[in-house]
Amino acid sequence: MMDELYRDYILEHYKEPHHFGELENPDMQAHDVNPLCGDELGVHLKVDESGTITDLAFHGKGCAISQASASIASEELIGMKVDDVAKLDADWLIDLLGIEISPTRRKCALLNLKVMRGAVTGDASWPE
Repeated sequence: MMDELYRDYILEHYKEPHHFGELENPDMQAHDVNPLCGDELGVHLKVDESGTITDLAFHGKGCAISQASASIASEELIGMKVDDVAKLDADWLIDLLGIEISPTRRKCALLNLKVMRGAVTGDASWPE
């Protein structure tokens, strides 16, 4: 039963993603692709003088997991310090999604965090 609730939650975010679009004159931005499946994601960030993310928008196309992951994470990332975003790991995002992620879908789920880290640190390596 819980699995169904979480699947519905993922599909809701996929169908009506929060913070989808682009920001004019972003302070930080990055774009990347998951070469395994072709999912792509870009992110635009507005950051204040204290290093806090004040606004965020993502855009791209891909599977429900990659797009829902970006939508769900966007809610948590706004208000977070850029330095803290740089330290987030794969477990943070997987826990946020609340569903089992198979090894083949792991990169789909983590694409958003990869792009976010690319935007804030310039290092777009896959999160561990």
